[in-house]
Amino acid sequence: MSKKPSIPKGTRDFSPTEVVKRTYIMDTIKRSFTHFGFQPIETPSFENSDTLMGKYGEEGDRLIFKILNSGDYLRKVDDALYTEKDSGKMTPKISEKALRYDLTVPFARYVVQHQNDITFPFKRYQIQPVWRADRPQKGRFREFFQCDADVVGSKSLWQEVELVQLYDTVFTALNLKGTTIKMNNRKILSGIAEVIGAEDKLIDFTVALDKLDKIGEEGVKKEMREKGISEDAIQKVQPLFSFTGTASEKLASLETMLASSATGQKGIAALRFIVDNVSALQLQSAHLEIDVTLARGLNYYTGAIFEVSAPEGVAMGSIGGGGRYDDLTGIFGMKDVSGVGISFGLDRIYLVLEELGLFPDTVAANTKVLFINFGAKEALYAMQAITKLRANGITAELYPDAAKMKKQMGYADKRDIRCTVLAGDKEMAAGTYTLKNMKSGEQEALDFDGLVNRLK
Repeated sequence: MSKKPSIPKGTRDFSPTEVVKRTYIMDTIKRSFTHFGFQPIETPSFENSDTLMGKYGEEGDRLIFKILNSGDYLRKVDDALYTEKDSGKMTPKISEKALRYDLTVPFARYVVQHQNDITFPFKRYQIQPVWRADRPQKGRFREFFQCDADVVGSKSLWQEVELVQLYDTVFTALNLKGTTIKMNNRKILSGIAEVIGAEDKLIDFTVALDKLDKIGEEGVKKEMREKGISEDAIQKVQPLFSFTGTASEKLASLETMLASSATGQKGIAALRFIVDNVSALQLQSAHLEIDVTLARGLNYYTGAIFEVSAPEGVAMGSIGGGGRYDDLTGIFGMKDVSGVGISFGLDRIYLVLEELGLFPDTVAANTKVLFINFGAKEALYAMQAITKLRANGITAELYPDAAKMKKQMGYADKRDIRCTVLAGDKEMAAGTYTLKNMKSGEQEALDFDGLVNRLK
């Protein structure tokens, strides 16, 4: 007995209905990207390993899918290394390429490689799949799409203001009200690490702090201790675990807490600029909030950082995120090119819209009308009409076989096709078509123009 086929964990097949709904989300995002002046690019699904490795921190590097070299991939491994069985040392010998982990690092590589062809500031958007060797769970997959918008070549904080507006515009267009755009600044986190005496543990500190909503206060403290952060430093950071108030109140508290940190004060000033201007411009459906525990455990963020959470009551992780990176292209030899960008989590947005029932009824993968097949000459008559209907923007098809009427009607019913057309000898002689409403059962004879008007 043959084994039933399967797909890898963390990947999915998509039905026609699911594909149409995903396309609806992507088209909505794409329209907003275009309205905000972003231009599309695409990059390969896999990159050279050295392009990706070391750019996401230790945790990120572990989640990168490596691709085995083609052919005899063990030929570069000598006996001593093979016997040692150290995967960290062996991997560079047997794998020189990897699937992209996100779209930002490949974008940085793109900017450096094509810098002479780009007009700066360069506003790009990119909608492509990425891969992460993560543990699959609800809303977390090993293969998923990211929808990114980035600006490189400008340090202006107006870019951050616009990106907040972009989030709000997309979620308003999707009718997804009540999202929260959380914002912090890596300079504030650096300032906190400075004043508590944990500057040398900045990455460990921020990675642990970023997990507050997942593992709780005690879990964060436990991880900080395990990373060598002192008990005294942990006590000093205690106020952050219950940091409340309006954006202005939080900024005022931070100013007091980080009075001795010049770096922290820069972060506070940047947040105040964004908050004040977003407030003046007003958001339509989203809410902007300062979250001082937000760290986003990626090493390349240097300024503002964003994360978007779903409306209250929906059990889902972040549905978007991003931030400012002052010198991401520097890792590829192009110094002092600042950038800022955000990402939309397509798969999680889909799950949220599905849970809240927010997909419009018009989003469907269905054919509008099915022509019943009575035989060769009738099928040609039907196909002539179908060709003209398609030219008029109406989705139409012919049942391919001259099967029994009951079978053809059953097919239309199972496909949830709203209308069928019967065109036999009588209709051909009169130059008409009998249109049947599959829901009501009503039928009417129409000429072609009448058929077009009815179907439209």
